[in-house]
Amino acid sequence: MAILSLVCWSCLGQEAASDPWAAGELLQPAELAQAIQSGKAPVLLSVAFPVLYKGKHIVHAINAGPTSKPEGIEALKTAVAKLPKDADLVIYCGCCPMVKCPNIRPAYRTLKELGFTHVRILSLPTNLHTDWVSKDYPSEGTAASN
Repeated sequence: MAILSLVCWSCLGQEAASDPWAAGELLQPAELAQAIQSGKAPVLLSVAFPVLYKGKHIVHAINAGPTSKPEGIEALKTAVAKLPKDADLVIYCGCCPMVKCPNIRPAYRTLKELGFTHVRILSLPTNLHTDWVSKDYPSEGTAASN
């Protein structure tokens, strides 16, 4: 039993180590939706592929480009260039399950390297549609509403 517990603990530790952010930097969708609805939204940065952003995105989100590519990193840098380093930033992608997302980790690392001190990740374990849009949280874009 002790060996099984040790193996499970080791696996969990490895999973957590693969993400560059701390658990406290994950923001739950319901919490963000409440902040948006109360008029106290953070700066929202979508690092999804342009076609996804155009189809549907979180209301007031800035299209900061897919950060899996160098041109996306440059677009992100441009999007945040005039923001104070202590701005309340929330980044999200939602293209696929978060554990496989090619954009969210490079975006987080880039913002930290640029000196931003309050960067959070929107927790979208499945994708934007399942974890945000289908729950009728504030969205906008050209895709038909559910």
